Amino acid sequence: MTRIAATDITDQQPTRRRPAPLLAAVSVVALVVAACGGDSSSSGASDEATGPTIPTDPASIIAASSTAMGDVQSVAFELARDGAPVYIDSFESISLNTATGQFTVPRSARALLEVEVNGSLTTELGAIALDDEIWLSNPVTGDFETLPPGYDIDPSLFFDPENGWKPLMANLTDVSFVGTEQIDGNDRYHITGTAPAEQVAIITARLVRNQDVDIDFWIQPVSGLVTRAEFSTATPGADDTDAIDWTLRLFDYGADFDISPPANLTDGSS
Repeated sequence: MTRIAATDITDQQPTRRRPAPLLAAVSVVALVVAACGGDSSSSGASDEATGPTIPTDPASIIAASSTAMGDVQSVAFELARDGAPVYIDSFESISLNTATGQFTVPRSARALLEVEVNGSLTTELGAIALDDEIWLSNPVTGDFETLPPGYDIDPSLFFDPENGWKPLMANLTDVSFVGTEQIDGNDRYHITGTAPAEQVAIITARLVRNQDVDIDFWIQPVSGLVTRAEFSTATPGADDTDAIDWTLRLFDYGADFDISPPANLTDGSS
């Protein structure tokens, strides 16, 4: 599989000619990586909430978590997919591998998307959403364009506290408390539950639709904030062998993220 990444370009021999459009795309990816923090190892350990812990009965946990998630003002996220491809375009040529980004209320987000093109080429795209505007970087020129017709990816939907996470946690069914576990050196409540299709569609930016989903959650035991979720979904129209596995990390709650429109914006007509 061919992968385009900044490290691959810089490691090539200096005598090899490098196409200018490709370098432009890599430059944009580097800027989005820097804007998104660049370091995916943050676990929020320095900002661990302290105080009385939430009672471990499922009703208390989901009530506290629903309130906490609905009050979130900002957060960083990492979403990873494994298994069958999930496409972000109606032509089913660009599938999502990972999305790493940041969100602030009411509807601002930026993300770095690792995608696979035509099942063979792996590259990265930048995505920015501000209010009702969504921009996606062109994989060839690196410039941002208004989201083209046929594409359906809105990074602000990966974390929607009021319409996604708050009702999702409140409306979980068949909730069970698994136990208290150590994640990244911190205690987490591990619960399982079935989430309604409507909210699952929102928190996955419409990548998962029309299916209730069994989800494992890891929750900060004092604040009630979700720090990790894992779940599997079915591919529409496929059998169980085409399952899709998802891992979502949420961290840097309350951080100050400056999300602005892209500077290198074109109309996409050239």
